[in-house]
Amino acid sequence: MTKSSLNQNGKYVQELINTVETNFTFNNKPINRFKFTETKKNQIFQKKSTLLNNLKNQINSIEDCNLKKNSKKLNMGDGDINSSIMLIGEAPGKMEDDVGQSFLGEVGSLLKKMLSAININIDKVYRTYSVNFRPPEDRKPTAQEIKRYSEFLKEHISIINPKIIILMGSTAMEAVTGLNNKVSSERGKWKEIILKNKTFPLIITFSPSYLVRFPENKKYSWEDLKKIKQKVQDLDIKI
Repeated sequence: MTKSSLNQNGKYVQELINTVETNFTFNNKPINRFKFTETKKNQIFQKKSTLLNNLKNQINSIEDCNLKKNSKKLNMGDGDINSSIMLIGEAPGKMEDDVGQSFLGEVGSLLKKMLSAININIDKVYRTYSVNFRPPEDRKPTAQEIKRYSEFLKEHISIINPKIIILMGSTAMEAVTGLNNKVSSERGKWKEIILKNKTFPLIITFSPSYLVRFPENKKYSWEDLKKIKQKVQDLDIKI
C-alpha cells in the first residue's frame, strides 16, 4: 500500500512540473559565475564609456572660456573607469595639456610612488582634474571657473561611481565640497558628499604638484595615505 501511494505522488509531481514548465533543462555542469561577473563588468564599462563621451562633448561645447581658449587639449581623465577609487587633482599643466593625459612628469612620478606606498597601482585608479583645461601660465583657476566646471565634475563623479574620492589640492576641495579653506586645515579628515541621492566618502590631501614645490609636507601626506589605506581595507576594496 505504501508503494502504491509513493507511485501516485510521483505521478502528481510530474504532472505539476509539466503544467508549470515543459522545457526544464538539467545540467550537471557548474554555473560559470566568473563569466557572469565579467559580462556584467563589461556592460557597466560600456555604459560608463558612453556617458563619459557625452560628458566630454558637453565640456567641449563650452563657450567664452579662457581656460578652453588657451589650452590645446581637453583633459578628461585616465585609468580604470570601473575603479572604486577616484582621484581628483587641480588642473592640467603644460605637459598634460600637450599630451592630453593626466599627472605626467615629476608630478606623475611622485603620485605613482605615493600610491605604491599603500599598495595601490596608479593604473587601477581613475584620475581626473577639477577643471579640464590648462589655466594660462598654470595659474590657479578662479572661483568662477571652479564653480562653472564643478557641475561637470560632479556629473563625472556620478558616472564613475567610486567608493572613495581623493581630493588633491585646494581647487579640487573647493570644486567638490565648496570649502575654500587652506588644505592644511581640512586634510586627513573623512567627509561625505551626496550626489543624486548617493553618498560618497572623500578625503582631502595635498596635491603632488604642491609637494614637489614643498617636499617638507610629504610627512603630512603620508599620514593621509595611511588613512586611505585603512579605508580601502575597511570597505574591502580590491584594487
